[in-house]
Amino acid sequence: MTPFRLATGATKLLYRHPLNPAAYTQGGRALAAACELMEGALRAYGKPAFGIDSVRVGNRRVAVTEEVTWHRPFCQLKRFVKAGVPAGPKLLIVAPLSGHYATLLRDTVRAMAPGHDVHITDWHDARDVALAEGPFHLDDYVDYLLDMLRHLGPETHVMAVCQPSVPMLAASALLAAADDPVRPRTMTLMGGPVDTRINPTMPNLYAENHSRDSFERTVIQRVPAGNIGAGRRVYPGFLQLSGFLSMNLDRHVDAHLEIFNQLVKGDGDGLKAHRAFYDEYQAVMDLPADYFLETVERVFQNKDLAHGRYRHRGEAVRPEVIRDIALMTVEGEKDDISAVGQTAAAQTLCAALPSDLRAHHVQPGVGHYGVFNGRRWRGEIAPRIAAFIERHSGPRA
Repeated sequence: MTPFRLATGATKLLYRHPLNPAAYTQGGRALAAACELMEGALRAYGKPAFGIDSVRVGNRRVAVTEEVTWHRPFCQLKRFVKAGVPAGPKLLIVAPLSGHYATLLRDTVRAMAPGHDVHITDWHDARDVALAEGPFHLDDYVDYLLDMLRHLGPETHVMAVCQPSVPMLAASALLAAADDPVRPRTMTLMGGPVDTRINPTMPNLYAENHSRDSFERTVIQRVPAGNIGAGRRVYPGFLQLSGFLSMNLDRHVDAHLEIFNQLVKGDGDGLKAHRAFYDEYQAVMDLPADYFLETVERVFQNKDLAHGRYRHRGEAVRPEVIRDIALMTVEGEKDDISAVGQTAAAQTLCAALPSDLRAHHVQPGVGHYGVFNGRRWRGEIAPRIAAFIERHSGPRA
């Protein structure tokens, strides 16, 4: 599609050129707007930047720098270092490995950074991981989490957003069973598919109604030559994006019609928010095939964790042994990906956890994205999580 993208880009420039009389006509502006939409839809979007250069702590702004503190072939751990103020409790934010980059949690990081020493899983695009590094499985995901917690040390708080709720709960259960001192101090699970039998959503039903073999036949491809990961089997980002768009097609069509009208009118201010959203939304990454297929099979189809038969490298994962990891679950009332009740199921699985180490919150009026981003996240959800972490910081009882 590259030649077509270049042609639409050139046409857009032609019908926006101040020396072209057609640029001042309604038809010329409409053609330029249509070409801009088409060119944007076909563009390859790179990894966005977090862009968090400062945060407000108290009544002043302090500078923030990023540093990589841990690195593996498929992921690195990024820390947001505040200048001249106490770091705060260690907080590991586990970003989903589900198509978008960790920068989708920019607002999550920005809200938690003032009072916490924030680290986030910055997953790598599988097309950029050499084939010689080997495959990446769901068990490897859990191993990465275990290694990160050992790297960060005791008294680390964890927050898993969406998909990693299952592997994070598994990792915590394994550490609890071993009475490992690096087990998390608190664990916050947000909008995650812990038990998809509860209020199944469209993605849940789609996964249940299609076999693993059908997914492997239809969406798994090999990274083409010219990329570092050439030959690696992946679930390509562009196919994932088509799935994301199809879930709320009417909403995206309406949004693009609004963008088109704003382009025709020359309304630059109205375009800014739309462009920022879609530049981030369309930046997608390839997923390792083995990890994707195993997640579909073990989490969404077999529901291993919910049924008590989840195993990690042959070892049984038993959330019921968790006794001193404070657990908070957060859900969005209108979440159409992980519906209300699916994340709260972790409270039932952690049967031995005392009531004073539990908290649950359903945020009214928000969907999946609003659980970790936006006005209600910043004003209502994040303060509750911060208070929960503060309440359970310090030595264990």
